[in-house]
Amino acid sequence: MELVGVSRERGVAVVAPTVKRLDASVAPAFKQAVVQLVEGGDTRIVLDLAGVEFLDSSGLGAMVSILKNVGNRGAVAVCNARGAVQSLFQLTRMDKVFSMHGNREDAIARLAA
Repeated sequence: MELVGVSRERGVAVVAPTVKRLDASVAPAFKQAVVQLVEGGDTRIVLDLAGVEFLDSSGLGAMVSILKNVGNRGAVAVCNARGAVQSLFQLTRMDKVFSMHGNREDAIARLAA
């Protein structure tokens, strides 16, 4: 089963998890899938969380690892975080670390600029 769907728009890789729960059971594989994109040359990445209903510390940790892997070579933005997922970003103050956007178009515009 593929954990992520990937599309490219305006030179930005848009990664959408295909699971509703981004937790300890899938976080390592999710991280590896996205890191492979980075190693393949995609350094501007939007994580579209529209389909994610639950995110735990392992899922959030995977996203932080992705951000670190991209480093100064590019940028990572998050879009469509809703409900409990958005609350976790706010509670952990990760909304200050990641570039957060309400929709995919705004996130792509931010990274394509």
